[in-house]
Amino acid sequence: MFFPLKDENPTKTFPYLTIIFIAANCLVYLVQLLAGQNRILIVAKYGVIPFEITRGVDINPKVAFSPYVTLVTSLFLHGSFFHLLGNMWFLWIFGNNIEDVVGHFKFIIFYLLGGIAASLLQIAVSASSTVPIIGASGAVSAILGAYILLFPRARVRTLAFIFIFITVISVPAGVFIGIWFFIQLLSSIGGRASNVAWYAHIGGFLFGLLTIKLFQKREGYKRYRVY
Repeated sequence: MFFPLKDENPTKTFPYLTIIFIAANCLVYLVQLLAGQNRILIVAKYGVIPFEITRGVDINPKVAFSPYVTLVTSLFLHGSFFHLLGNMWFLWIFGNNIEDVVGHFKFIIFYLLGGIAASLLQIAVSASSTVPIIGASGAVSAILGAYILLFPRARVRTLAFIFIFITVISVPAGVFIGIWFFIQLLSSIGGRASNVAWYAHIGGFLFGLLTIKLFQKREGYKRYRVY
């Protein structure tokens, strides 16, 4: 088991949008908590439901707008504190470098499209499901896909649990994210019995990997820095 602590990959610009996305997700989760028992209703209304997207219908509880808008609103909902914490921690570590590469405005587009693409793959494999899909995992996965292509040799300080030992190691981002993606692939086998949208993780990752060059600043960018 491993967990990232920080990456050793400084940025040229301040990550305004990364921070804003983190704040927005935390704020929405606070609203969910304050809603009490109604938080289940919030998830049902604003989470993306495959059945609604594939059929073009809005099942109860209905929203005041098209169900397709939930492809975006679902990205800001989370099922638990640890669900939120994990996503926001990965976003904080890896998101700033991708925002630095593409610029602030295009980072918004990349983040949202990555999340939407992630949801669409999950919908494709569970088209009749009425279980809401929520969370920023797909958008964060898109960031990881972009990061492994642009900064494969950037070092990631990682907390590693090896049997009964706990240690901190520094590994290349290509290794860290590669292992992460391999786990997503393995977990997707038999994933229908899980409450985790594994295919959304895969879809987001592939989106980031395949499209980051389209978003990258024209003047180019160093693929990695070594210190």
